[in-house]
Amino acid sequence: MMHNGRMAFVGALLMVGPAAVARDDVGTYPLADVFGNAEYAQRLEGVKFFFGKQSHPPVERSFGEFQSNKKTNAFNKSDKDACEWAFLSALLSFHQRALSEGGDAVVDIVGYYKKQPFSSETHFQCGAGATMAGVTIKGTVVKLK
Repeated sequence: MMHNGRMAFVGALLMVGPAAVARDDVGTYPLADVFGNAEYAQRLEGVKFFFGKQSHPPVERSFGEFQSNKKTNAFNKSDKDACEWAFLSALLSFHQRALSEGGDAVVDIVGYYKKQPFSSETHFQCGAGATMAGVTIKGTVVKLK
């Protein structure tokens, strides 16, 4: 037989537990905060990134559209910090892809979190939950003229 204190604790967990675990808040965060971080910017050198409908130099060659879906542990981090880290990870995968393909830029970058397009020249979108944060972006890897 269960002690009344334990039963109340289990009951409380059942009421609050699923809501806390199921949190999936979608937020938008400034691109400037990521690109303004000197450590992050240094890791992205050699490839230019153009978001939404930002104008860019003419394209010499396109290597195709790619997608990056990155998640990070959000435990003990603010949503903003976890989202910036996940976003940086997604950008780094594009950075690596561009360099390996012979490209020097990624254009027309849009958010694609849960397959919902999000186009912005100033912000990125991220989903943050109790334990994970995630970013999905799509963009076209190119060589600029």
